Amino acid sequence: MKGILLAGGSGTRMYPSTLATSKQLLSVYDKPMIYHPLSVLMLAGIRDILVISTPTSIPSLQSLLGDGSRLGLTITYAEQQEPRGIAEALIIGADHIGNDPVALILGDNVFHGAGFPRLLREARNDLNGCTLFGYPVSDPERYGIGETDAEGNLVSLEEKPLRPRSNDAVTGLYFYDPDAVEIARDLTPSARGELEITDVNLAYLKQGRARLIRLGRGFTWLDAGTHDSLLAASQYVHVIETRQGVRVACVEEIALRMGYIDAEHCHRLGARMRNSSYGQYLMQLAQLAA
Repeated sequence: MKGILLAGGSGTRMYPSTLATSKQLLSVYDKPMIYHPLSVLMLAGIRDILVISTPTSIPSLQSLLGDGSRLGLTITYAEQQEPRGIAEALIIGADHIGNDPVALILGDNVFHGAGFPRLLREARNDLNGCTLFGYPVSDPERYGIGETDAEGNLVSLEEKPLRPRSNDAVTGLYFYDPDAVEIARDLTPSARGELEITDVNLAYLKQGRARLIRLGRGFTWLDAGTHDSLLAASQYVHVIETRQGVRVACVEEIALRMGYIDAEHCHRLGARMRNSSYGQYLMQLAQLAA
């Protein structure tokens, strides 16, 4: 399975903070926002990742992530000249996807929960068409909402419904088979001039090949794309890390645990940041793993 991390957009909801930098480079407590979606792809066992962003943001993202080799990954980059919809990422990434299934994740989404790596790998192995991930919300009229049957098959999908049939919001993580590229290419832009990811999902729904996995109790999903939600995400990560003594979305630790890098390499990565608690954490991990 290939990975696509969509880190585009102009970040207008977060002005003036994003006037001179990418939203995905803002900090969620102790690390860049983009570490969170990147960690999800890594936990799913995906090592070949395309980062899509604006022409002005790509150099900064490359400075942070490089070619991915320090994490045992392959990271490449592609431009989205202007926001033309989430589904356009599938078209931009067509060559990257090839004939493989793909996991598409939005660059401002934060996921956390016990058992999440196992859930991701099972969803990857069981993929047959399209798999979405739902999260219960108290205000479903503000989201795209999915309704499922007893087996988890998607039976309806509505964008900001006046009378929601469920409270499961569709998150910014999508698993697709290779057909997603042609489905996206056949889309007609919406009234706002964008290729809507909901229309891709509806196409799979019409084929009877869409399911939704509910992230229930014990899971957290946050969209960190506004000042308030970024603060909430930072506070959440701070509480987890300070109380449990672990790091959330620590990509170096994930690379070590997944066997993408060894303990010696992890220690070197930490030593480069030895003046920070983050770097010291990595060195301690490496010493325990050696």
